[in-house]
Amino acid sequence: MLETERLLKDKETAAGRTMEEAVMLLNHKEAIDFLVAHPDYQSPLSVSKIEDIHSILIKELAVDRNLRKRRVGISGTNYRSLDNEFQIREAIDSSCKLVNDKENVFEKALIALVLISYIQPFMDGNKRTTRIVSNAILMHYKYCPLSFRTVDSVEYKKAMLLFYEQNNISAIKDIFIKQFEFAVKTYF
Repeated sequence: MLETERLLKDKETAAGRTMEEAVMLLNHKEAIDFLVAHPDYQSPLSVSKIEDIHSILIKELAVDRNLRKRRVGISGTNYRSLDNEFQIREAIDSSCKLVNDKENVFEKALIALVLISYIQPFMDGNKRTTRIVSNAILMHYKYCPLSFRTVDSVEYKKAMLLFYEQNNISAIKDIFIKQFEFAVKTYF
């Protein structure tokens, strides 16, 4: 936490950390700052707005911008995401429509989190993008964002893989709820 604070305030990279890690953190801060300055940006949710957030998150990293045009693999699973650019665009557009049609803000945020991750629309940066988009939805409705700070990365990945492979949302929903409760208790 102190190393991250030093990076964000003073642009000082911690010993033993790569420049890529520092750039990712700075980009993450820039994306959050953008959403704080433009709280209505992700409403209604659209493919181009998701691409905009992704572009901020991958700035100065060796990552392709915009929707991917080839297959990506996810280690530790047999799940294979769509590999056709047109199918990817159609799936992400359908997901945006589903999110926009929901009334409940938490349902909107959770659906965005799981469906955009499921589609894997980008070559890299999918999890970061989906978490920021999900938080943008919460922030638009004046709810606090989630940091996922207390989530074990292996448990998070297992929960997402359960959704990818079995369409079972229960584990990631539980993580989502616990992280919202943690954010409210910790920050407010």
